[in-house]
Amino acid sequence: MRRVKNTDRPPAPLTIATRESRLALWQAHHVRDVLVTQLGLQVELLGMTTRGDQILDRTLSKVGGKGLFVKELEAALEDGRAQLAVHSLKDVPMDMPPGFALAAVWAREDPRDAWVSSHYATLADLPQGAVVGTSSLRRTVQLLAQRPDLRIEPLRGNLDTRLRKLDEGGFDGIVLAAAGLMRLGLEERIRCRLDPQVMIPAAGQGALGIEIRADEKALHAVLAATSHRPTLLAVESERAVSRGLGGSCSMPLAAFAVWDGPLLRLSAALGDASLTQQPLLLAQVAAAVESEEAARALGAQAVSALMAQGATRYLPAS
Repeated sequence: MRRVKNTDRPPAPLTIATRESRLALWQAHHVRDVLVTQLGLQVELLGMTTRGDQILDRTLSKVGGKGLFVKELEAALEDGRAQLAVHSLKDVPMDMPPGFALAAVWAREDPRDAWVSSHYATLADLPQGAVVGTSSLRRTVQLLAQRPDLRIEPLRGNLDTRLRKLDEGGFDGIVLAAAGLMRLGLEERIRCRLDPQVMIPAAGQGALGIEIRADEKALHAVLAATSHRPTLLAVESERAVSRGLGGSCSMPLAAFAVWDGPLLRLSAALGDASLTQQPLLLAQVAAAVESEEAARALGAQAVSALMAQGATRYLPAS
């Protein structure tokens, strides 16, 4: 993290708009603490409940997508109640609404998906027809690619709610982001981490993004200096895949980039949302990446590779 001159600091105090789930509050407190201790800024929190938190009886793909988690926070930025919003980057729409900007991307926690179960150590241990909980189409198509016999049932709610539903016996196992469990000190609930070459993570999974109003130039400069460059470039390539295919939570799309020396290796997978047991389309590309433009170009290569395999047939009708 680069130091910022005092003269470059935005006016104080700053307010972070955050969802009120335990994980969202952890993330907001983490960002606040870093900005206070390392940059000497004055920062407070504004807790909010979003539409995504309120609607729990339907999958996100049927009620408006992951943008439901950020709209109220953006309203707080727009009317001046807050200057920052902290998000799990995988929840941030690929195209920011007019007037908003992603000012910083912080270092990733473990980006993998985690298998959580009271009785079965791995997916392979599950009996025929076992019930697995997830509301992610991305996870659904990749689970069925490995185990077409599984019964996938919707699982909504915050992290604690999902774990409670598992503990109450509604599922043989559930799939969650490892990063969230680790951030809340629940790593002992993880039975195994799923191989990211078999269960490719979502674009931006494990990374934190900080959103601000686009016209807050001084604040943008301060926050941009806190970005973790390797993570920023990796997630730029991943998000470019989603953007290139019109990605949303209604599309079972995965994209994950990992560094191999100077090369960034990007894997992507696309399934069919209506026929979830259709074969997955897979792409792997790599390039030396030193800029955000080059990262986005790598994402475009992955899109081209998927399109060459017939991705158009898998995309929602416009």
